[in-house]
Amino acid sequence: MKSKRNVMIFVVVVLVSGWIGVLVDHFLPEQPQGDSLGMGIWLVLPLFATILLRAFMGDGWRDIGLSPNFKGNIKWYVVALLIYPVITFAVLLISYLLGWMDFSDFNIKGLTSAFAGGLLIQFIKNFFEESVWRGYLTSKLSKLKLSDFWLYLTVGGIWGAWHIPYFLVFLSQSDIASFLPVNRWLFALVGIITMIFWTVMYTEIYLMTKTIWPLVLMHMTEDALVNPLILDGYIKITQGKEILVSPSAGIITTLLYLVVGLLLRGRRKRLEEESVLNPPPTFTNKV
Repeated sequence: MKSKRNVMIFVVVVLVSGWIGVLVDHFLPEQPQGDSLGMGIWLVLPLFATILLRAFMGDGWRDIGLSPNFKGNIKWYVVALLIYPVITFAVLLISYLLGWMDFSDFNIKGLTSAFAGGLLIQFIKNFFEESVWRGYLTSKLSKLKLSDFWLYLTVGGIWGAWHIPYFLVFLSQSDIASFLPVNRWLFALVGIITMIFWTVMYTEIYLMTKTIWPLVLMHMTEDALVNPLILDGYIKITQGKEILVSPSAGIITTLLYLVVGLLLRGRRKRLEEESVLNPPPTFTNKV
């Protein structure tokens, strides 16, 4: 009962945090785009809520997932680091073969420099974000024995809904146009659907490793690679094909991430079955 109550409190804070930020920015209009006080409030309130719930409302700290759990999980760290680069390369290759992208401005040295330069800030940012979405919400909901489908849908839906003020207010129209040539409302809808699909692979890696660190690395890689690739103009997608092969939210791209997530789910299920059929040996002391 306590867990359900605290999750509900968390969800309410998540859903209102961005709109509190929008209200603050309304009264402080002279602020830099993408770096306003309101945007800062939107980013930190969910984390602040999890700290209060853990410290003062009985949630505790044991399930936050801060232990790296390297033993037996190194392969999942590697998988987490490779997912976004591999899928992005696959989408670029498909687009090249079909003539759906212009690579005349592509510069591997410049992209590599932008990627390396963004890793630290994205690592810090996504440590806080994954502490919230996997370290708190996924952790708490998984204990409520939700089915896999409802766990994906709930976590992904709340994660996506948290972004609505970002999509509708904080994000510039020019950045939206770089990702998809649609209006803000449609972009928000696509963004939420994308995050629900992404949640499958994030959830599965978390459930297998019981730590947030592979997810921090995976999220870091996505932000440091895909966003500069699009926003810095290294690729130009043929008009009308953006909805199919946008490296962040295209239909083909998102379906590939869903396939990865479902493959991970299959692997987790097999590991669980093996652990039931072959439990670890128990040792007793004979006197």
